[in-house]
Amino acid sequence: MSIIKIDSSNFEEIKNSEKRVLIDFYADWCGPCKMIAPIIEEIAEENPQYVVGKVNVDDCPELAVKFGVSTIPNLVVLENGKVLNQIAGARPKAAILKMLEE
Repeated sequence: MSIIKIDSSNFEEIKNSEKRVLIDFYADWCGPCKMIAPIIEEIAEENPQYVVGKVNVDDCPELAVKFGVSTIPNLVVLENGKVLNQIAGARPKAAILKMLEE
């Protein structure tokens, strides 16, 4: 499955997915965000049991505020619309997968 670009128009639908959701809050100018982008893509391709999306904080600041994002990259895991996990900063693939599985 490919990464979904999330914005205010499709956020509610994504948030309420029956699958567990991984959201990557990022910005185009952010170096650490660029470092984890290929990892997020791999996770999306290799794990169809998850919905994987990205939120550009410059384009959708309201979503960043809603999740208290003050540092990027910021990864959020949702299930049934509720936050299960949230971490700031670049992480290795194994740590992101562990976060999704907890």
